[in-house]
Amino acid sequence: MASNAQVDLWPAEKVATQVAVSQAPNGIHYAMWGETRISDDDLEHLVSAVPVALAPALQQRAYYFVPLAIADTDDTMVAPAYTVDLGDRAICHRNADFGSTQAVFLSTRLVEDRFGLAFEFFINVAHNFVDAAGVPESFSTLAWQQAEAQVRGETSQDAWETRRRAQNVPNPAVRNPDLRTPDLRSPDNHPLNGRTQIPIDERARSSFFESAFSDALAIYMLSLAVDFDYHDLRERDYPLLAAPALAERLRHVASLFPANQGYEFQVLYRRKG
Repeated sequence: MASNAQVDLWPAEKVATQVAVSQAPNGIHYAMWGETRISDDDLEHLVSAVPVALAPALQQRAYYFVPLAIADTDDTMVAPAYTVDLGDRAICHRNADFGSTQAVFLSTRLVEDRFGLAFEFFINVAHNFVDAAGVPESFSTLAWQQAEAQVRGETSQDAWETRRRAQNVPNPAVRNPDLRTPDLRSPDNHPLNGRTQIPIDERARSSFFESAFSDALAIYMLSLAVDFDYHDLRERDYPLLAAPALAERLRHVASLFPANQGYEFQVLYRRKG
């Protein structure tokens, strides 16, 4: 068994030169190498869920699905199979540049199911798109309107923290560890509080737009490829964005990047049956 045997690591560049890179119908470049435990059909379905309108910004990207990506040194190493020891050293993804190609190595054996792998892939795609093309102004406008209206919660820890800093909302956890997040629905916690207008932290607001859009884009693509419950995305100590506000963001993203043929976008507040 690979878990008990010696597994030799490969330099990521060697993997990239020896594996054939495919191009999905939507224009996304990808490859699979090693004992990933993913079928060709499942991987193609996952990659093909990326809306074709995103592809032009990702032409220099290639996504490599490998068992484990290791980053012990400055060089990226790849394991052709899973072992417990290597799993402890692996990371979810690792970026590497080979000439004009920006490669993203995704560890398939660090996640337990299709949902975990799909979200890891889509959040990387979303961040890569933002790095190349930025955040649509219309989405930034929508997200900031929601923040100013003090809509509860956010879509990730990064989005929550940058939104809080942008609005100069104090973090109660600093003063009292038992208070993890302020209830922004309360007038007492409103950053303006009806009295003195507090200057907006523009750097934090820009970071909030990037995080919120990357999250929304990834969740949108995830909804195209996998059946999941929104609450599965909950992590750590922040409240999830209220469902109607998330639905508004997702519908806006869907209008900017329509689903490819064979994929369907819909918002369901309750599961059928």
